[in-house]
This record gives sequence, structure tokens and C-alpha cells, in this order.
Amino acid sequence: AATLLAALSLSVATAQTPPMSDAERDAFRAEVRAYLMENPEVIFEAVAEFERRNQASQADMDITLVELNAQDIFHDAHSWSTGNLEGDLILVEFMDYRCSYCRRAQEQVLGLIEGDGNIRLVIKEFPILGPQSELMSRFALAVQQLGGEPAYAAAHEQLMAWDGEFVEDDVRTLASSLSLDGAEVLAQMNGEAVDAILASNHELAQRLQISGTPTFVMGAGEGGELLR
Repeated sequence: AATLLAALSLSVATAQTPPMSDAERDAFRAEVRAYLMENPEVIFEAVAEFERRNQASQADMDITLVELNAQDIFHDAHSWSTGNLEGDLILVEFMDYRCSYCRRAQEQVLGLIEGDGNIRLVIKEFPILGPQSELMSRFALAVQQLGGEPAYAAAHEQLMAWDGEFVEDDVRTLASSLSLDGAEVLAQMNGEAVDAILASNHELAQRLQISGTPTFVMGAGEGGELLR
């Protein structure tokens, strides 16, 4: 309320010629304060309108950001896709294996894809919750590079349900279950190819102003929108 009173008094003061005296300014402030005390709903209406305009502005900005980065969002050469690979609707998910919200959303997302039949889901590895998150993403990407898409799909499913710490012994065990050599997977996890993908995903998220997981981008045709 104090900020609103100051803004109102400044607006009136700058519009007057000559400027209001100190007494006139004090009287005006008193009138405005009395009005707001009698009609406090005005403040809430102003805040609601401000939030509405702010949300509309953010939505417009999000649409523009998606348009400017559409190629990297929907058609990069490294992100794993599932669902209808020829579908007209693309759902991109920035996710982290340690993110509880990602895990909760997984069943609903897969159910939506299965029920619709026209959605292609694209997974962006976006580890932001610490070293364990990055280790798991590095493992998934290394598996993809060494074992292909089916191996990645299996690794992704197991990592989404993983309980507890994920350490080097787990890497070897899980790699073996996917018919991959644990030592090769470990070496690939720390290689330039995996580094490049994670860096690319983080840079894209920064351009899109994405800071949390899961964050979804829905695309159709030439357009799209961020679902924060």
C-alpha cells in the first residue's frame, strides 16, 4: 500500500504545474489512504490485474522462445523418442532421474501417449539435482551410444524407478543386465560425446529459461508452448 500511495502521489505531483506544496501532498496522501482503507478490495484487484498481465506477457515470451529454438527442442540428433515417432504432436520433457515430480508424472505422461496415439515423446536429459543426477544421466546417454535406442529405453525405465544411491558398482551391474560391458560404459560416461549432449541440453534450457524439472514443451506444426 505504501508503494501504491507513493506512486500515486508522484504521478499527481509530476502532472501539476506548479508542483504541489508539502501540505497539499500530505492532504492528497491522506485522502488516498482513507479511500484505500474504506475500499481495500481495490488493492487486491490491482494485484490480480498485474498478475494477469504478467502471466500473459510470460506466455507470449515463452511462445517466442520456443519458436526461436524449435530445431534444438524438437529435432536434435541425440534425444531419445518414444510413442508415435511420426505423430503430429511432440511432447518434450526436460527431466532428472532424482526428481520425484518427474517420477510421479511418468505414469500420466505414458498413459497420455498411449491413449492419444499421435504423440511423440522426446526426453531431454537435464540433471540438475546434484552429482547423483548427473551420474545417472551420463549412464543413460552412454548406454544409448553403445547399445542403441532399445538399451536406452530399458536403462531409462530402470533409472526412473531406481531407489537409493547410484554408484560405480551399480553402473557395472546395470550395464551387464543390458548386455553391455561395464568398463566400456564407464569410459563412455566420461567421454566427450556425453559431455557435449549434457552441455547442449543445459544451454538449451538456459535459453528457454528452464530451471526446474519436469518441464514440458508441447509442439505442433511450426509452433509450440512451454508447460512449466
